[in-house]
Amino acid sequence: MERDGSPESPPREASSLPGECPSSDLGQALSQILHHLTGQESRRGKARNAALQDLGALLEATECDRLFEGSDAPQGGVPGVLGKVAAALEKFAAPPKEEEGRGDGYATVAERATAVGLLFMKLLRKVESAKEPQVCPAWKRGLRPLAAPIYVFAITHSVQQPWTRPRSRDVAREVLTLLLHVAECGSVAGFLHGENEDEKGRFAEIMGLLQPDLNKESWKNNPATKHVFSWTLQQVTRPWLNQHLERILPPSLLISDDYQTENKVLGVHCLHHIVLNVAVLLCLLDLFPVLEKGLHWKGGAARPTTHCDEVLQLVLTHMEPEHRVLLRRTYARNLPAFVKRLGILTVRHLKRLERVILGYLEVYDGPEEEARLKILETLKLLMQYTWPRVSCRLVVLLKALLKLICDVARDSSLTPEPVKSALLEEATDCLLLLDCCSQGQVKGLLAKIPQSCEDRKVVECVRKVQQASEGAPYSGT
Repeated sequence: MERDGSPESPPREASSLPGECPSSDLGQALSQILHHLTGQESRRGKARNAALQDLGALLEATECDRLFEGSDAPQGGVPGVLGKVAAALEKFAAPPKEEEGRGDGYATVAERATAVGLLFMKLLRKVESAKEPQVCPAWKRGLRPLAAPIYVFAITHSVQQPWTRPRSRDVAREVLTLLLHVAECGSVAGFLHGENEDEKGRFAEIMGLLQPDLNKESWKNNPATKHVFSWTLQQVTRPWLNQHLERILPPSLLISDDYQTENKVLGVHCLHHIVLNVAVLLCLLDLFPVLEKGLHWKGGAARPTTHCDEVLQLVLTHMEPEHRVLLRRTYARNLPAFVKRLGILTVRHLKRLERVILGYLEVYDGPEEEARLKILETLKLLMQYTWPRVSCRLVVLLKALLKLICDVARDSSLTPEPVKSALLEEATDCLLLLDCCSQGQVKGLLAKIPQSCEDRKVVECVRKVQQASEGAPYSGT
């Protein structure tokens, strides 16, 4: 069973499909081919074979610059339609379900893949010709809609699988090599994440193309999809993988949760790669709900500890004695997410968190002050979630916050002024929360500071707390 979408509307012989192509003769011809590949009649082999022949003839007869007409138009012009045609060709060459591919089924797939691969090479050579000076400067925009489906085709058929044969594998490898050459990429990894910082890679588009075939209902419809996903995922490493976590984690969990051992192993390999190449602590937080789906508190007895509790305990154990600034920043950066995840249950770790917070607030960690800013964010969350337990820690927290405010106010180092202002603002917000948690005790304890302190910044922070406590407008938390 091929990955076909829903049946198309009846053919429009004399015009383009609505919103899908320009009104040029070339656009209309491509729309006709697209219809023959995806419409009701496409289920007949003759119609598809004729469409492949028509596309081959059209590519041979068309000047390369015409393939990029309207590339800056809202619908993408001719390149937009070519992208849809490429996606339809990739689906046409895709293998069926395993039970449908036995016997001669997979041999037919290999024949189709060979024919489609030869068409893709013809198309890519046209793009390559357009790269010559003065021919078509829009070739990069024109290549973009083609790149993802051609890549998925090449990876599907380039390695030994039940649906491939030596000839189809050779053609698919040639397609991949030519695609990288035309895209001016030295490797598959560079093609996926971009060869440099200014270049947008194709990983997101490829994942978007695979996404409809990676949900619970569809992921076994095409046996190649899981392999394309896994292989592609493992070509992208840190730091590029971080931004794609929401796309790559659900399919990896889905595959690993299957009853078949082969799929379990494949899914675990994907998860292992993610853990190695994504900010690990945040990645684990996304995994916890899945790992803990069988744990439900039924009331009465104490809530059971969770994986999140155990990992936070381990993190705090490492945070306390850590003196290396880079590691301190890394730990501090992830601490607020743990407090948010546990919510009120953070009270289990209150003593350890208090020691870590007090220790980290004392230490300057460079011009950006990332660690102390994140620790202040953690403290604010902690007071919001565990406020009944905060009043007994009033004195120690108040001393730490006042010391921080005084240190920052008198800081004559190279710390930028915006960073100092952010620290003072966050510390002031913590004082406000502390005052709320202690029923206004902070206001009384700070009452004499404006008369005895000569530092303008310190006095300003104290007055903000007093004004907010008295009900005057305040723009903080």
